[in-house]
Amino acid sequence: MRFLADENVPYRVVKKLRGDGIDIISMYDVQRGITDPEVAELANQEGRILITFDKDFGTMLFVEGFTLPGLILLRFPPKNVGYIYRNLKALLSKDIDFHGKIMSVHEDRIRIGKM
Repeated sequence: MRFLADENVPYRVVKKLRGDGIDIISMYDVQRGITDPEVAELANQEGRILITFDKDFGTMLFVEGFTLPGLILLRFPPKNVGYIYRNLKALLSKDIDFHGKIMSVHEDRIRIGKM
C-alpha cells in the first residue's frame, strides 16, 4: 500500500512510519501550501491513500464529487507526535485493503465506508 500524508500530519510521524517500512510520502516532501484539490490530484496521480486530519476531504468526496484512491480521516486529538505515530502504526499494520474506502479513525473506534 502507498500512502500520502497531508501537511497536518507531523513530518516526524511520516519519517518514523517510513522507518517501519511503510510506503508513505508527505506533502512536505512534495510541495507545501498547495490547495486541497491539488493534494487530491497528487494522491490520484500516484495511487496513494490520503491520510489527513482535515475533514474537508470528506466533503470534497461526498458533496463536490472529487475522487481519491482511499481516505484515512484522523478524528482523534493530535496530542503529540508519539500518540499520532502509535495510532497510525496500529492502523496501517492491520490487514486492511484501504483502496476505495473512507476510514474515520477515532480514539475508541474506526468507521469504514465505501467511496
